[in-house]
Amino acid sequence: MTPADLAQLIKETATTVMAEHDLDTSVLPEVVTVERPRNPEHGDYATNLALQVAKKAGANPRDLATWLSEALAKSDAIEEASVAGPGFLNIRLAAAAQGDSVAKILAAGESFGHNDLYAGQKINLEFVSANPTGPIHLGGTRWAAVGDSLGRVFEACGADVTREYYFNDHGGQIDRFARSLVAAAKGEPTPEDGYGGEYIHQIAADVLHKNSEALNGSDEEVQENFRAEGVEMMFAAIKESLHEFGVDFDVYFHENSLFESGAVDKALDKLKAEGHLYEAEDAWWLKSTDYGDSKDRVVIKSDGNAAYIAGDIAYVADKFDRGHDLAIYMLGADHHGYIARLKAAAAALGYDSDSVEVLIGQMVNLLKDGKPVRMSKRAGTVITIEDLVSAIGVDASRYSLVRSSVDQSIDIDLGLWASQSSDNPVYYVQYGHARLCSIARKAGEVGVSYQDADLSLLTHEKEGDLIRTLGEFPAVVKDAATLREPHRVARYAEDLASKFHRFYDQCQILPKAGEEAQPVHGARLALAAATRQTLANALGMVGVSAPEKM
Repeated sequence: MTPADLAQLIKETATTVMAEHDLDTSVLPEVVTVERPRNPEHGDYATNLALQVAKKAGANPRDLATWLSEALAKSDAIEEASVAGPGFLNIRLAAAAQGDSVAKILAAGESFGHNDLYAGQKINLEFVSANPTGPIHLGGTRWAAVGDSLGRVFEACGADVTREYYFNDHGGQIDRFARSLVAAAKGEPTPEDGYGGEYIHQIAADVLHKNSEALNGSDEEVQENFRAEGVEMMFAAIKESLHEFGVDFDVYFHENSLFESGAVDKALDKLKAEGHLYEAEDAWWLKSTDYGDSKDRVVIKSDGNAAYIAGDIAYVADKFDRGHDLAIYMLGADHHGYIARLKAAAAALGYDSDSVEVLIGQMVNLLKDGKPVRMSKRAGTVITIEDLVSAIGVDASRYSLVRSSVDQSIDIDLGLWASQSSDNPVYYVQYGHARLCSIARKAGEVGVSYQDADLSLLTHEKEGDLIRTLGEFPAVVKDAATLREPHRVARYAEDLASKFHRFYDQCQILPKAGEEAQPVHGARLALAAATRQTLANALGMVGVSAPEKM
């Protein structure tokens, strides 16, 4: 019996008991909260349902808890139900019910932990979206890992997810990028406001190799030659870096296309016609304060050029016009101001502002021998995705970036994450999976199987701890999706690996040499198989491999 099964049993029992005592059953919550008590001696699970609803229903909380405990105790799935304090209910499951959880996990296989929470919903998940003027830096790398993991979690909850990368290929930063390439191609110093680093010289050389006449013509023609070719080459390099990191996108959306297609003009004309834009100081302003923004925003500047928000407005419209129900933007630490303006843009266009969400990610710092790693030779001023991967590998890179809440800055100790020790979280979890695979192989060699195993034999304390931890996975996945926090899955995997190692240390899974297999060995092998499957599912949701050997 999983926590979800128990919650449903408690609700059904409460409905019956409350009706018998002429109490209002409408006060019962849609989902009953079931938690693990801090002290295992109190039971396997606990609920505060009686405290939550008794007074609303017209009863004393302890009386309602007592009636519930007496009714639940009659269930074959419940070994004991007792009342504590003013109305808490502590529950201990019957051994057969605990074993049933293992059977359900094995039957579900790769789909264990999945649900239909977002079934039928189309989610546009935009992340990374780094300017195509240089390699992906650490902040973008964090979003690559977290964004892809969040997409996997959403998909596990039934959503149709579009992973989208927004290329900012319109505006001043592209001009500075092109000027930097031209300077490098001519052997001149990097412009004061330009981009440095080895990659600029490499791209400039690649442009000349592809087009030996690129430096010929007027200044405008040369600038355009290097802009067009250089941006495409940078795009290709970024896509390749992300692909090698295990992150691919369904849509690569070019900002410039919004201007070329007339989408910006169309969106602004709509806002003008509906009175959401006004003219002042020779500029056009969005009445964003009408929708909670701290100030109105300039959309068309006094010189007639579009401000950056003009493209944002058209882009919001485009996302919803493509049929998405929810648009999630994953932006860097310096983008807090975008939250209100994007929601205001959506509302002004007639969309639900709650259908726009902005997640803000904090900084990433690298440490080596306790000291900060400050710059990359290739990029000149920043640490890149390639720098991190070359130092600790793809799996450790992704896991280290996913396992913490994005609203926290994180320090990545390169020595720790490159180590093969239990202090390295990803190694610890992957080693647990590899050990479970090794057990399965050895079981085949000695002829032990968990088919038709008597799972009611799983009565050891550590077996119970492991089973209850397994049962928490579906709730963890739901929480990770609803709270937009995939780090919960990574942390769960670590907890599960810890519970497994403790179980392994105290419970002999396979018979020792010379011993005959006993029924308990088959039951424990089933528990090990369920644990391996759950660890694999969790690792898959954070985009990390589940090795069979290490």
